[in-house]
Amino acid sequence: MRTELKIWLDHFDYHSRHRATLPRCRKEELTPWERRLIARSIAVFQLGEQSEGKTLLRAARRYEATHQAESLERVVELFIGEEQHHAALLGAFMDQHGIPRKQRDWTDQVFRRVRKLAGFELHLSVLIAAELIGIVYYRALEAVTGSRQLKALCHRIVADELAHVGFESDLLLSAQDGKGPVLRAASSLLHRAFFTAVSLVVWLTHRRVLRAAGYGLRTFLRACGAQFSFYLEPPRAERVSESL
Repeated sequence: MRTELKIWLDHFDYHSRHRATLPRCRKEELTPWERRLIARSIAVFQLGEQSEGKTLLRAARRYEATHQAESLERVVELFIGEEQHHAALLGAFMDQHGIPRKQRDWTDQVFRRVRKLAGFELHLSVLIAAELIGIVYYRALEAVTGSRQLKALCHRIVADELAHVGFESDLLLSAQDGKGPVLRAASSLLHRAFFTAVSLVVWLTHRRVLRAAGYGLRTFLRACGAQFSFYLEPPRAERVSESL
C-alpha cells in the first residue's frame, strides 16, 4: 500500500503542477444542433465534477490513521483538485458556447447524500462507479460532436479518469484484502448491484447524448459492465495493479 501511494502521490503531484488548458476554437465549431443535444447533459456532469470533497478528505484522514496508509490524505487532496480542474475546464467550455451552468441536480444531490453517510470504502465504491461510467459517457460525448475543442477536452478527461480508476481500484482492492472470502463475495455483489443501478440512472438522464453516439440501453449497460469487470473483478484487477 505504501509503495503504491508513493507512486500515486508522484502522479497527482506532477499533474497538479502541469494542468491541461482548454484548447482555443471558433464558436461555430459547435453547431446549434450539437449545443441543444449536449447542453443539459454536460451541465450535469460539470456540476458533479466540482465537489469540494470535504467528506472524502475526512474519510481518507481516518483511514490513513487506522490503516498506516501514510500520505493517503494528501493523495486524495490532489485527486480532488484534479476533479475540480475538470469542472473548471468543462465550465470554461460551457461559458464559451453559451451553455448555462446548473446549480442543482437531483442525481448530484443523491450522490452527495450517499457520500456523506459513507466510510472510506463505500466512498471509493461511489467514486469508482462514477469514474467508470464517466469514461463511457465522455467517449460518447466525443463521438457526437465535430468540435475539435470538445473532442480534445473529452480525450483529456478520459485519460485522467483512467488513472483515477487505477488509483481507486488499487485502494478498494487493498481495503478488501483483509476480509474473508464470504465477506469479499458479498461486498462484490453489492458493489456490482450499486454500479448497475447507477449505470441505469445515467442512461435515463443522458440518453439523448448516448443514443446519438449509438448506445442503446443494453449496449450502454454492457459497455459500463465491461469497465467494471476489467478493473474490479479479481483476476484482471490484479493484473492491472501489478502493471502500474
